[in-house]
Amino acid sequence: MAELVITKDNFEQEVIKAQKPVVIDFWAPWCGPCRMMGPVVAKFAEEFGDKYVVGKVNIDDEEELAERFGIMSIPTIKVFKGGQEVASGLGAMSREKLLELVGE
Repeated sequence: MAELVITKDNFEQEVIKAQKPVVIDFWAPWCGPCRMMGPVVAKFAEEFGDKYVVGKVNIDDEEELAERFGIMSIPTIKVFKGGQEVASGLGAMSREKLLELVGE
């Protein structure tokens, strides 16, 4: 399962109302560590797509969402359950750290 592009227009439906936990990668195309994190998130989506919604927010395109969640540094991974943020991780991380963050 591929990552979903999260925008301010679909955030309510895809994140707040999601039936499954949601993992969001806040990133930008010009960010080196974000590009390192991309394959880790893609692999996670592939492995756990039946259990989690996995999304990406391009902070350049979605400044409003970046501001709403206080994104000051990227990549930032945020985990939502029941529409509430339950965990957050900053910087590029290994698969193991990502699994730890989401509670796998």
